[in-house]
Amino acid sequence: MTDQTDLEQRAVNVIRGLAMDGPEAARSGHQGTAMALAPLAHVLWTRVMNYDASEPDWPDRDRFVLSAGHASILLYSMLHLTGFGLTVDDLRHFRQWGSLTPGHPEAGHTVGVEVTTGPLGQGVANGVGLGLAERVLRARFGPELVDHHTFVICGDGDLEEGISHEAASLAGHLGLGRLVYVYDDNHVSIDGPTELALSDDAVGRFEAYGWDVDDLGEAANDLDVLEAALERAKSITDKPSLIVLRSHIGYPSPKFTDNPKAHGNPFDAAEIRRTKEVMGLPPDEDFFVPADVLELYRAAGARGAVAREAWQGRFERWTGDREAWTAGWAGTGVEGWDAKLPHFEPGGELATRQASAKVLNALVDVVPGLIVGSADLTGNTGVLLDDGETQAPDTPGGRQIHYGIREHAMAGTMNGIAKHGGLLPVGGTFFVFSDYARPSVRLAALEQAHVIYSFTHDSVGVGEDGPTHQPVEHLASLRAMPGLRVIRPADANETAAAWKLAVEHQGPTALVLSRQNLPVLEGTDDHAAVAQGAYVLAETGGTDGADPDVILIGTGSEVSLCVDAAALLAADGTRVRVVSMPCWELFDEQTGRVQEDVLPSEVPTLAVEAGASFGWDRWADDTVSIDRFGASAPAKVVFEHLGLNPQNVAQRAQDLLADLSPDLA
Repeated sequence: MTDQTDLEQRAVNVIRGLAMDGPEAARSGHQGTAMALAPLAHVLWTRVMNYDASEPDWPDRDRFVLSAGHASILLYSMLHLTGFGLTVDDLRHFRQWGSLTPGHPEAGHTVGVEVTTGPLGQGVANGVGLGLAERVLRARFGPELVDHHTFVICGDGDLEEGISHEAASLAGHLGLGRLVYVYDDNHVSIDGPTELALSDDAVGRFEAYGWDVDDLGEAANDLDVLEAALERAKSITDKPSLIVLRSHIGYPSPKFTDNPKAHGNPFDAAEIRRTKEVMGLPPDEDFFVPADVLELYRAAGARGAVAREAWQGRFERWTGDREAWTAGWAGTGVEGWDAKLPHFEPGGELATRQASAKVLNALVDVVPGLIVGSADLTGNTGVLLDDGETQAPDTPGGRQIHYGIREHAMAGTMNGIAKHGGLLPVGGTFFVFSDYARPSVRLAALEQAHVIYSFTHDSVGVGEDGPTHQPVEHLASLRAMPGLRVIRPADANETAAAWKLAVEHQGPTALVLSRQNLPVLEGTDDHAAVAQGAYVLAETGGTDGADPDVILIGTGSEVSLCVDAAALLAADGTRVRVVSMPCWELFDEQTGRVQEDVLPSEVPTLAVEAGASFGWDRWADDTVSIDRFGASAPAKVVFEHLGLNPQNVAQRAQDLLADLSPDLA
């Protein structure tokens, strides 16, 4: 071996040592996969990827995704060694409270982590989003500013999860080049050999998707073969690439190589010592990184500064649309963009999904990062761009994405697009099918990905399609998710305000929109009031400034129902306040004074919503709600039978008053 090869082999072994020491210190974690993939990580970070550790957010860096996020110690080791700021102490505190090295990689928490992974298959879809964003931005702004690659490491578990099928099929259909996946084919899962449950032909499968596939066989420890395969895959620009790598989990442990137990944390101190002896590392020294190995990696981490500085020079000389570039990377609109938000005159009727479509098309030219798609429901969900070019290989800058019937991959891809930067993804499907997207929605909330969901057909108002298509528990379910804003606008003007909030918010927003027409109400065009999350829409039954006898809270289509019920109550002399509450999360952020001004604690309150009552006890004394599945019938008939009508709401308000304030009943 040459000196350089010897140094590189020692460097690989250092990674393997760290991969054992981190989980051992935590008494928790996954050592075996990280050990097996140490040569691959070495080649990626020292020979292949283009990055600058001193400027981890450089827009034209290569992106790396560890879809097999349980092997996080591998990524943390590389971020430490190449100079991203992680220290040896960070590795020592692997999986501990408050550390920068949590059990699975978290974007926004650890510098150098591009996307949050761990739930298997997610990184496969995220990588598609990262690659798609690169293609769109390269087409729009030119290769002198956007010219990079996306690398993804995935394993058997990733490819068994259904999201991998959806995402890989989409990537193949779109012909996404510059997208390089390495499949760690180690034949091991938690239960035992993968042959217990898996007999797929991965090569044939991905070739059928339209990918370029390179089966390397037994090359997991051959640095030159790995480099050649990765460089070849980088050169492919018309389809995604899959490199199949037969690795051996736990290598070179004498006891746990190819042992399913190596998926977890079986390495005790004695086995770590024996394995270090095999590799020529000091057997009794943990987190060992000799000076020459650290110098090798720090040089690799700094090497990209030359390319970054050259890019910065090109950017400074660039004469393209800087306003669009800046707005896109900020995830917002150009200066004054919100003046384009349409206003809707009270008295008309319009479904909020249709109002949303009008708002979206009004904004598409002034929010340059918008990229819009749906799961085969483009017109239905209000995400059809009037003049939108379809995203395809021959139209790489297209802003209209047809995700097909792939809700899970759509949401996972959107996360990748958002975390890439430069684009603001919007994705639509029926609200009931948010169930199919939910794992990716949850990760968007965890990593605060700036994405916008257009969830339409929001209630039993779907009508004849019946309970399979009528969401009931979904509002409560998504409201329970930390970090996700759920906005259910009452009418067209609240929809415009909701879009303003969604664009300005740097996290995920779910717009929950109606299928059926809703009246455009008086007083809903106050964007500042909507931004409170809840506000007083109307006071009826008295002009003396006295407190209301009862408050009706509505969301979405039920706000107009509350207005009609309030009129019935007012006719009987009851003072009624109608509150529109489009967003629980925003109202929860308000001061106690604001909350008390809108919902005085001493006034009986009835919430009205075409969904489950779960959670409403926080804001209301009682609810008119739906704690059962719906039924197949015209929407008006379903609403009537389920008690969502003005007469029943008025009666329930009277009953509440009788229970809580007998003297007012």
